[in-house]
Amino acid sequence: MANRDLVTPLIDLNADAHVHTGFSVGRDSVGAIVTAAERVGLRQLTFADIVSPRVNWLPVYQKSILRAQQRTDVDLRMAVEVDVVRADGWLDFPEDLGGLDALSVSVGRLPVGGALLEPRRVAEALRAGELRAVDVVDLAVQASVHAVERASRYAPTQLARPLSLLAQVGLDLDELDDSVFAPLVEACRCSGTAVEVSESWRAPAGRLAGLFAAAGVPLLAASDARDVAQLGQWRFVARLLSSLAMAEAQRAAA
Repeated sequence: MANRDLVTPLIDLNADAHVHTGFSVGRDSVGAIVTAAERVGLRQLTFADIVSPRVNWLPVYQKSILRAQQRTDVDLRMAVEVDVVRADGWLDFPEDLGGLDALSVSVGRLPVGGALLEPRRVAEALRAGELRAVDVVDLAVQASVHAVERASRYAPTQLARPLSLLAQVGLDLDELDDSVFAPLVEACRCSGTAVEVSESWRAPAGRLAGLFAAAGVPLLAASDARDVAQLGQWRFVARLLSSLAMAEAQRAAA
């Protein structure tokens, strides 16, 4: 387990910015998750269940978190995860955003024309020559840019697993120039959007995370846990944190 008392301005390992409950894709209740968070020493926990305009459980979800807050010293934050559904950054918002502490924005499917393509379909299109890699990258970046700009009008925004879709379809982010990522980094900086460093998705990779950090974009440790056993198990996040801290120390010494 990572040293959770590590002092750093980059990523707080005592806070988990993205967990799921049984209301959506998780296995456990709000109460069980809070108990597990207490056990592993978390000080802050953000619930970010996946929503759409079709869900009807949001009021009960919110009440469950508020009740749990009365019984714990862990700071509980109430968020939802919303997916990008159009190239212009339109989001699958629920009907009511009231009472939320944050919006977690994800690009899990690629908006192409009027369609949303699953990662497997994008990979197939790339192999068949139906899509070009440069266009896939541009679509993913621009959809993310528009999404954080749109979401930040309504609530404090977190970008979940940034550009992980590209790795899912077989594209290597290390082969891309920093200028490709610049619009997204700038959009996050200007909109006050924080970036989730996802343990489950292992994203963003170190280089992209470094660009966000260098621009002053806040980085948040996010387990994306669907099971209480995943709480506090920082491996990818801790390694990325160490590499960022080392790079920062080298810059300071130069």
